Amino acid sequence: MSQYFIESPKHCAKKELNLGKFRYKKLFYFLSAFVFPFLSFILLIWLILRPSKPDFSLKETNVYQLNLSSGSHLLNSSIQLSLFAKNPNKKVGIYYDELQVYAAYKGQQITTYTSLPPFYQDHEDSNLLSASLVGTGLPVAQSFGYEVGRDQTAGRLVLNLKVIGKLRWKVGTWVSGKYRFNVNCVAIMAFGPAIPTGPLTSKQGTLCSTTI
Repeated sequence: MSQYFIESPKHCAKKELNLGKFRYKKLFYFLSAFVFPFLSFILLIWLILRPSKPDFSLKETNVYQLNLSSGSHLLNSSIQLSLFAKNPNKKVGIYYDELQVYAAYKGQQITTYTSLPPFYQDHEDSNLLSASLVGTGLPVAQSFGYEVGRDQTAGRLVLNLKVIGKLRWKVGTWVSGKYRFNVNCVAIMAFGPAIPTGPLTSKQGTLCSTTI
């Protein structure tokens, strides 16, 4: 005589629960055996190498135009700059994925953004970057002309040259995610009461501040 065993819904649910626990255990063992050690290895390399942020220094700045349109508060500007970018790390390379440069005066942006081509910088390598910054009809504060006049009376013009972008670190074959960085350089140039015959120039080689 045949016997039939009928399992209750409660019993089936218990078996499914045990099966689910088994799967989670397998996943945990896999992560423990492969993923976690790999991540720990990467973290250890990162802590040992401790990549330093890149160094930027302003080589030269030339201001060819900084004029307000007649009877308005719209600015026309033309600035040429060159700066050095250095990777101080001995074992870490840097990918510069995005680079945008602009000029500011007393907190006001006085040129549009100029994009520089992306590049890779090897260990302890240096690169010279150049950019032409232009502004056409940029709105500025009503006090802009007054502030420039004060600086001309004082005999010097102070500008901020800024770089914003994204970079990645490279250690061996491993490449990190993208990090935003900001660079601020200060250019100080002689600006006397007489109308200059050439561009206002700064060649003091200022070290810039960099934040990541």
